[in-house]
Amino acid sequence: MASVDEKSRVYGGMRDSDRIFTNLYGEQDWRLVDAMKRGDWYKTKEIMWMGPDWIVQEIKDSGLRGRGGAGFPSGLKWSFMPKKSDGRPSFLVINADESEPGTCKDREIMRKDPHKLIEGTLLAGYAMRARACYVYIRGEYFNEAVVLDEAIHEAYKAGFLGKNACGSGYDYDVYLHRGAGAYICGEETSLIESLEGKQGKPRLKPPFPANVGVFGCPSTVTNVETVAVAPTILRRGASWFAGFGRKNNSGTKLFAISGHVNNPIVVEEEMSIPMRDLIDKHCGGVRGGWNNLQAVIPGGSSVPVLPIDECSEALMDFDDLKARGSGLGTAAVTVMDKSVDMIAAIRRLAHFYKHESCGQCTPCREGSHWLEAILLRMETGDADVREIAMLEEISRQIEGHTICALGDAAAWPVQGLIRRFKDVMENRIAHPDKFDPQAHFQKAWSGLKPANTDWVTQHGGSNVLNLS
Repeated sequence: MASVDEKSRVYGGMRDSDRIFTNLYGEQDWRLVDAMKRGDWYKTKEIMWMGPDWIVQEIKDSGLRGRGGAGFPSGLKWSFMPKKSDGRPSFLVINADESEPGTCKDREIMRKDPHKLIEGTLLAGYAMRARACYVYIRGEYFNEAVVLDEAIHEAYKAGFLGKNACGSGYDYDVYLHRGAGAYICGEETSLIESLEGKQGKPRLKPPFPANVGVFGCPSTVTNVETVAVAPTILRRGASWFAGFGRKNNSGTKLFAISGHVNNPIVVEEEMSIPMRDLIDKHCGGVRGGWNNLQAVIPGGSSVPVLPIDECSEALMDFDDLKARGSGLGTAAVTVMDKSVDMIAAIRRLAHFYKHESCGQCTPCREGSHWLEAILLRMETGDADVREIAMLEEISRQIEGHTICALGDAAAWPVQGLIRRFKDVMENRIAHPDKFDPQAHFQKAWSGLKPANTDWVTQHGGSNVLNLS
């Protein structure tokens, strides 16, 4: 149960001085000179000299949970790595394969604040006693890979990486590896397989990566944002970070809000901020006003959708959204107003998961196809009302019956549709002739004037890459 103080406190409204990602919108240069002005690489050697165990304990005390979707306690995950080598080197692997529909937070870090990530890989890798780090970046992130690669070279040239990194006496290398654009490689063992030059298909566990990971060596796979916030936590202290958000939901978080809002944005805010405050304060509200809202997917396309009444009360953290039958996931908030046909929206997601299934597990390979096939008919009303229960049963036979979580990701949006919009499905089947698909057709652009033209005029354009 939440404490009285937690119930009465209003979360959100962060001060700029508390933000970790101070160049999120590219208003300054991403290169090392400006990054150091923003506080990156400050006394990194002194932090390392505090020792690996101190770093791990600080991350534990901060309450940082994985920002890649699962929300596992980061300090605990880091502590799983062996403290004494059995002859094999250890490796840190950064999951930059950001392929979840609606998710674009890590992209902003890599192209606007890459040195936060690179410094984070050094500190996290040192804490895990890793010999090197592999950053596995999504194949479509071409510009981000170019920027990140150049930033890594800058860090080497400055002596922050390589032999005697930062003058600490510790040797550490960082390698950038480009993927080929497979969503399944966002799963940690599929990523490892791909990194090794194999097909990106998940491994059975155990053995877990902390024992047998990349190249058969102890490895930890973690998210870009999770590692990028670590240096600031270690500088400002665990208690500072733990002071944000509700208990067990500590810290600041990057939220990527898209869809039918007046100003789509990636913004850093306090964990546990009310969903409505997040949308109203940073996005200029829902297109057509709050009452025009129909539903929100709060954490990337794999989590179940929430209707407007739940959105009015929801807090943007792991525990509150889980209690509502959804999840924070990657904190990619997709806002849908009443112009959206919810059956068509979830059918489109079902198509994505069918297309991205690696085909290794039968429930996912076959079931994801069935989910889309049934939803295609339900979208036009060409179905029997009894098929709604069949659709639910198929999703349950997929969920929890596959090697990796892609099966769950395919099942949950469908389950959310049935749970929250079953009446829409029943009405469509009962009255297919009354549905006008053209009324719900989603145009790529509304035709409205963008709300941020002044900012784009000042900061947009050629300074995004600045590789000269």
